[in-house]
Amino acid sequence: MTSRDPAFRCSRASTLRNDPAAGTASTVRAFLLIEHPGPWGVDALRDARLPDGLGDSVARAAAAALVRPLLVRRPDRRTHHDGLRVFAAFAHPTRSFVETTILADPHQLLDLDLAALGAGRSPGLTPHDAPLLCVCTHGRHDACCAERGRPVVAALAAAHPEETWEVSHIGGDRFAGNLLVLPQGLYYGRLDAVSALAVADGHAAGHVDLEHLRGRSAYAMPVQFAEIALRRSLGETRDAAVRLVSRQIRDGITDAVFAVGADHWEVRVRTAPGAELLQLTCKAARDNPVPQHELLGLRRLD
Repeated sequence: MTSRDPAFRCSRASTLRNDPAAGTASTVRAFLLIEHPGPWGVDALRDARLPDGLGDSVARAAAAALVRPLLVRRPDRRTHHDGLRVFAAFAHPTRSFVETTILADPHQLLDLDLAALGAGRSPGLTPHDAPLLCVCTHGRHDACCAERGRPVVAALAAAHPEETWEVSHIGGDRFAGNLLVLPQGLYYGRLDAVSALAVADGHAAGHVDLEHLRGRSAYAMPVQFAEIALRRSLGETRDAAVRLVSRQIRDGITDAVFAVGADHWEVRVRTAPGAELLQLTCKAARDNPVPQHELLGLRRLD
């Protein structure tokens, strides 16, 4: 088993192994972002010192509605003095949205219509048209997220102060610095200050960055990998240019069909656990295999 050396850094080890990042984004469609300037414990929501066990109650309600609750904060820790800012985001390739409100009392979190959000319907908040650039800096969960995330969030905050937020654990610590772009639900990894600015500028122009893209959270991981493989083959970076038409998964083989303009492309991917057990996070209690995606075929359909 891998040594639990306190100096071990999962992102450094992953880079040395050259772990592929494509097809590694968390599979989530609905997000609830709750502003909380800190401190964040290991389990951010439950350790956030919200009153009356509110963290546990929100976590249970969100889980029942298939909504991922996350804490966010401004890099400079400034807050809204008139209440608690929340964002409700639904990540869908063709009908994504973000809504927001300010709650006067944290207990009003339990009044939010999370069932509607989880089902892809408006929870009744105010539409928010600007993107959210959410950088994981959750150091209590994983040291790499703080060490590699902070330079990224500082650069983005300087260039895009209103769009940039620190966010609690979003998954894939070994790919830090990690960025989640909402409402598209696009996960990026292995970012530094320079590449993060390039990603943000690309999004403003409607493009994705294929070098750092981990995947689209609305899709299962093999479908994420298939989309990225197709985009790389075609050199297609326009976000709206590639859309999933169908997918079938059987015996570890995924057949995904995408529309690109007037053409349809089929991408076949095999997914299996890696043969080697590895320490995938800085504080992992046990070793795990790294899932492996293999491109089996890519063809344009008649």
